[in-house]
Amino acid sequence: MKVAVLDITGKDTGRKVELSKEVFGVEPNDHAIYLDVKQYLANQRQGTHKSKERAEIAGSTRKIKKQKGTGTARAGSIKSGVFRGGGRMFGPRPRNYSFKLNKNLKRLARKSAL
Repeated sequence: MKVAVLDITGKDTGRKVELSKEVFGVEPNDHAIYLDVKQYLANQRQGTHKSKERAEIAGSTRKIKKQKGTGTARAGSIKSGVFRGGGRMFGPRPRNYSFKLNKNLKRLARKSAL
């Protein structure tokens, strides 16, 4: 496929360049580009976030008050997430955010970007 060469102002220079139809003649696939960018950004994430849960908090394991007769809700451990200084319920855990894309999909995304 022949393409006219333009100068920096956008005027035609009179030259023509031969471009490969396999690379530059591809119908752009927006979703492939989206997935490729999403994978790149996901791979940049470190994923080392962590908070202490009730098993990791330092403290006694004794029952903090008797089960019945106090008039308040039952409580077993001071490390529970409902108490100040207790563990975090369902807190963040270290994980890997990366995911796999097929080789041909990555190739299509790169060609679509051109």
